Amino acid sequence: MAATKEDAFKAYDRFTEIYGAKYEKACQCLEKDREVLMCFYDFPAEHWKHIRTTNPIESTFATLRHRHRLTKGNGNRESTLAMVYKLATDAQKHWRKISAAQLLDKVVAGVCFVDGIQVKEKVA
Repeated sequence: MAATKEDAFKAYDRFTEIYGAKYEKACQCLEKDREVLMCFYDFPAEHWKHIRTTNPIESTFATLRHRHRLTKGNGNRESTLAMVYKLATDAQKHWRKISAAQLLDKVVAGVCFVDGIQVKEKVA
């Protein structure tokens, strides 16, 4: 939850230093993915909460799992796919919209963000 990537790396290093001896394999796993874990700092700050959460995946599958149990079986492949599709499209009506959706065009266009803030190009 650091404000900048640099601060996040400092906290990360502090964490691995404190817990590295006790949880060696876990820290090695984290160290392997060090850069990837911090890549959300290269996106707009408004999008960070969406990138850092797994809730969209959990919410989607919780809805499908709940309904699947109530139907007491899959039936055939086609009916299962139809049911999953219908449940997912119905569930998405209640999902929270992404914050600052207008910034998605910039992200897709490859605009550079550093610590969540758009980098202005230098005027020559």
